[in-house]
Amino acid sequence: MSKRTAYQHFTGKDELVAEYLRRFDPSVLSGVFDRTDLTPRERLLAAFDIPPTTPLCPYIAAAVELHDPQHPASQYARDYKKAVAARLADTAREAGAADPEQLGEQLALLIDGAAARTRVLDADAFPTAAAIAAVLIDTAVPATASDDRRREEVSS
Repeated sequence: MSKRTAYQHFTGKDELVAEYLRRFDPSVLSGVFDRTDLTPRERLLAAFDIPPTTPLCPYIAAAVELHDPQHPASQYARDYKKAVAARLADTAREAGAADPEQLGEQLALLIDGAAARTRVLDADAFPTAAAIAAVLIDTAVPATASDDRRREEVSS
């Protein structure tokens, strides 16, 4: 669409960005968290299975550019980031984590850090982040017999 058409619908770039974020991925990584073929632990790790070609999270990009915590786009970014941490915490709770909110926050921070580092260094930081996440998850979530069986099935 042309600039002229965009400005006929929006008063400025900030309003356009806010509307874009309002409509972006409202399901909060449903492709990861709604998978029934994975255990909760596997879903937590699947959140780190992000191709290095994936663009920087638009919520991070908008928040960095806007500098105004009261801007509607900043609020959408905050809400989305809280929702990601909440979905991670819910999954951590399902996995049996002793402190699911803490694990959810740790994993959310790790995802955002890996996304930013991948973008800045032009090198995939998600494998390293996934390895760190596995340590955090293994520390926070007691292993179960079903997890052991599933690992055996995968390695066979």
